[in-house]
Amino acid sequence: MRTAERTPHLSQLVRDASLVWLAGGVVGVSFGAIAVTGGLPVWVPVVMSLVVYAGSAQFSAVGVLLAGGGPVAAAAAGLLLNTRTAAFSLAVADIIGRGRLARFIGAHLVTDETVAFALAQPDPVRRRAAFWVFGTGLFAVWNAGVLAGALAGDALGDTARYGLDAAFPAMLLALVLPALREDTRIRRAALLGAAAALAVTPAVPAGVPVLLALTGLVLYGRGGAV
Repeated sequence: MRTAERTPHLSQLVRDASLVWLAGGVVGVSFGAIAVTGGLPVWVPVVMSLVVYAGSAQFSAVGVLLAGGGPVAAAAAGLLLNTRTAAFSLAVADIIGRGRLARFIGAHLVTDETVAFALAQPDPVRRRAAFWVFGTGLFAVWNAGVLAGALAGDALGDTARYGLDAAFPAMLLALVLPALREDTRIRRAALLGAAAALAVTPAVPAGVPVLLALTGLVLYGRGGAV
């Protein structure tokens, strides 16, 4: 009986993750279409999604390339946006597992959405299952969406009119709302981080406000000491 109670309900995890997967696939379609209609060959967004696998960094890198920038500038823009995953990796280090293979694959699956979904679970066993179920599912759906968008190309028209840029932020908000309701310290830290990000958004490049939002962790740490 105890074993059954501790076994993660995979069907429930899949059900909870399905909407975010759907959003990821749709945004992946947009990315693939934007890259190809901008003049890049189909293989570029496809390979980038498999190897880099970082939505915002991929959009930024492709944007630099389509604007006439070189590969070095595109890579630098992507790396800047991806620095936030270092903090995310620390947050899920114990969840991923201890084996080298698990850590190698798990590090590749670390995204904003995967970390948020995993940490929202109530116990360590469920967090680990949530990380792997959500992470592998999102990876598969994202890459399938990118391939579909790249092959569709001009047939999709202007992807900006679909409002796809709001899909992931909306899903992330849905994932963190339970934690915000239950923990006052998390709520205060989130408010400080959001205020810092909003304050600098008009003056800094895209992606930097996300990094500055981590300043909210300072308030969270002080709350723990008190």
